[in-house]
Amino acid sequence: MKGKTLVISGGTRGIGKAIVYEFAKEGVNIAFTYNSNAELAAEQVKDMESQFGIKARAYPLNILEPETYKELFLEIDKDFDRVDFFISNAIISGRAVVGGYTKFMKLKPRGINNIFTATVNAFVVGAQEAAKRMEKVGGGSIISLSSTGNLVYIENYAGHGTAKAAVETMVKYAAAELGSMNIRVNAVSGGPIETDALRAFTNYEEVKEKTAELSPLKRMGQPQDLAGACLFLCSEKASWITGHTLLIDGGTTFK
Repeated sequence: MKGKTLVISGGTRGIGKAIVYEFAKEGVNIAFTYNSNAELAAEQVKDMESQFGIKARAYPLNILEPETYKELFLEIDKDFDRVDFFISNAIISGRAVVGGYTKFMKLKPRGINNIFTATVNAFVVGAQEAAKRMEKVGGGSIISLSSTGNLVYIENYAGHGTAKAAVETMVKYAAAELGSMNIRVNAVSGGPIETDALRAFTNYEEVKEKTAELSPLKRMGQPQDLAGACLFLCSEKASWITGHTLLIDGGTTFK
């Protein structure tokens, strides 16, 4: 994988940060996006380049404006001569999900629409732009992050869980149509993972306790657990896996 290039949305925190470091360790060049903290992103670029001897660049992106992916990829083209992997990872929280992160009877169109935009629309536009570049280098791998909230009930998660179900279906359609370009498309679905986003849940402690109780491994999932799965799916060891959702849940949906 050395010398290839990963493009990932949301690479400065949680799962995204774990993924970029996992790939950088393998000699992969990294193009990642951030939402607002340019200083943090710049520090991360410097750290990865000094640690792993790879090329890294950070770009601002508002995931609620997925059409700007086109301009973003033009900027990436100036810094990198190829794109081999694309991971749609960035999510939204805070005010953007008001009306989307709540009980079913309190759901509002604006909140739901924002979640769908950041999850489904952003995956589509980002993957389209990435695929154009992958075709030029003979293929590649595309991944969307998902969650088990579309399989099991999680309080206040109807908006997110439904959007994750939609993006997993979109992954299958993309896989069917991009296979002729030697581009594989998959989803990685995580059970509850210990991140800032999860800590923002009003019932975080309850979720953490319940996850450890349900899992045969008796612990919460960590960002590194998903990062390893993404690295595998982008490697040649997964060369015949496409249109698939890889479930990384510590066994929590088995019981």
